Amino acid sequence: MSEITGIYSNSVIQHYESNVSVNYSKTEIKTADTAESKKNTMAAGEGAIYEKGDTVQNAGYSINKMSESDRARIVEQLKADAAQRKEQLVNLVQKTLAGQISAFGKATGDNIWQMLSGGNFTVDAATKAQAQKDISEDGYWGVKQTSQRLFDFASALAGDDVEQMRKMQEAMGKGFKLATGAWGRDLPSICQQTMDAANRLFEEYYKSKEGDQNADISSC
Repeated sequence: MSEITGIYSNSVIQHYESNVSVNYSKTEIKTADTAESKKNTMAAGEGAIYEKGDTVQNAGYSINKMSESDRARIVEQLKADAAQRKEQLVNLVQKTLAGQISAFGKATGDNIWQMLSGGNFTVDAATKAQAQKDISEDGYWGVKQTSQRLFDFASALAGDDVEQMRKMQEAMGKGFKLATGAWGRDLPSICQQTMDAANRLFEEYYKSKEGDQNADISSC
């Protein structure tokens, strides 16, 4: 089942918490990690006892004797976990764009964006210079780095699963639309450029997977 392939990357999540100021609930992350760890353990067959007759025992019951209601609960849990991962990315996109807009307002002296982002209306020279550096081509809030962070986080949530990556891409688009609605006007061009760059990263990923599949077919 494709939903089981989404594997969290703690190092990536911690990176965003410390550098993008995304204040995720530690309880939510711990819960998600615990659930994911349990799924990975089941997938890897850890803790399973193989006996004569190929009957697999795990947690005190036979998997091949699982009731329909038990199977249904597992499917629903996997669906809920997948939905939670998508919602995490939606929230991350909105918060990332908010940080980018704040830097943009400081760098350009656009009081409207500073006001909407809750920043000061006056910015000293040093702060403005730093903001200009941050939104530059290679800056932290620039198109290249910001789009890469969004893609990396989506990859960490989806795992190496094309179907899940497509769902993450949809979630990213949803986050952008919600952010636009929250600001009440079109976002600065740097935000759209960032989304375009992130989408290109997704497309490059899909092409790489197609290449892997073609290589596998050729080797048969």
